[in-house]
Amino acid sequence: MISLPFEARGRAVLVICFAILLLTGIGCNTSQAQNRGGAAAVPLVQIVSVTPTDVPLYSEYPAQTYARDMVEVRGRVSGNIEKWLFKPGAEVRAGDPLYVLDLRPYEAAVEQAAGTLKQTEADVELASKQVLLLQAEAGLATAQANLVKAQQDYERLKPLVEQDAASKQDLDAATAALRAAEANVRASTANVEQVRLSTGTQVQSAEGRMEAQRAALKNARLNLEYATIRAPIAGLIGDTLTPVGGIVNPASQQALTTIVPLDPIWVRFKVSETEYLKYRSALLGGRENALELLLADNSQFPAKGRIANAQNQLDSRTGTLELQASFPNPKHTLLPGQFGRVRFQTEVRKGALLVPQRAVQQMQTVQTVYTVEGSNKVTARPVITGPRSGEDWIIEQGLNPGDRVVVEGLTRIRPGMTVRPTPFQKKR
Repeated sequence: MISLPFEARGRAVLVICFAILLLTGIGCNTSQAQNRGGAAAVPLVQIVSVTPTDVPLYSEYPAQTYARDMVEVRGRVSGNIEKWLFKPGAEVRAGDPLYVLDLRPYEAAVEQAAGTLKQTEADVELASKQVLLLQAEAGLATAQANLVKAQQDYERLKPLVEQDAASKQDLDAATAALRAAEANVRASTANVEQVRLSTGTQVQSAEGRMEAQRAALKNARLNLEYATIRAPIAGLIGDTLTPVGGIVNPASQQALTTIVPLDPIWVRFKVSETEYLKYRSALLGGRENALELLLADNSQFPAKGRIANAQNQLDSRTGTLELQASFPNPKHTLLPGQFGRVRFQTEVRKGALLVPQRAVQQMQTVQTVYTVEGSNKVTARPVITGPRSGEDWIIEQGLNPGDRVVVEGLTRIRPGMTVRPTPFQKKR
């Protein structure tokens, strides 16, 4: 209901009355002219009968598609491009090869790392067998055996010397041999301990080198793998920015190409602060969250979308909030950058009266429709229209259920004329 000041309502009533009288006068003059000219043909018009209908109402907003997860393809290792394996605009899958660099330096690095690792593994195996330690222990065993023999010689000669059965010189020689054997055992024991410690250190050092060289071999193999540049995600690939023969540098500011995922496709649009507050539950997860997307040619995208998220603050310059929605796009019909309109249902108007938009005549601030009364006479009715529903207006005031409203043939009729009404046929 539109509320106007008293004077404004008075002027509006006068304007409406004047328009009706003017149209009525024109119709009477036309009717009189027809009577004077003889029996003229009764004009044929198409009408609709106004019937109360439950009408869903929608809010629409300008929107644009975009690629939310676009990926720039870059090289991880440097080298010259030898092969280019895709066509611009083609669909690629995650893992598909896109470029092949010169592999020879990386293959050589793998072979060198593998050879170094094999040599170190042999050193580890040798150190783990403890050959030097075994040799030192064998020397210790020999020294201990010599000590036992020297001890026995000394103990056998000592009583003989005391009995003058052997010379004292022989006993001195046996004593010297015993002392030398004892010293040799002590030296061999120390050598065994030193070799045992040295062997353990060598084994640990060799094992450490082996682990480092295994990592070096793994890194060389990884670089060889990186020399074939693959698609990190699935999507639509763009043109290459580096041709065959060009140099790939991981530190380069320019990407090799880009990949745009198309399913789902993302859409961004803005709503005013008032609309956001009014429809917050519907916009951000309510039961009416299903979105429709109208494309630039006014066709409707078949899949429904859902609002995924919103910006965390209003734009202070425009007083709007950006919302982001995703639409299933399995056939990749939509591309990033397309314009359209998103809409969602805000309410259902119960018992609304609808008439086609073409049936409403606009004269300055007065809206009028022609109705056909029981005697097939044309009458002008001032109306107040409400929201649109597709190609129809919702009539707030001026019509009643069952009224017959003229849709086609408006230019051939005037108020008071007799017409031949037929049902309105929508053009397809």
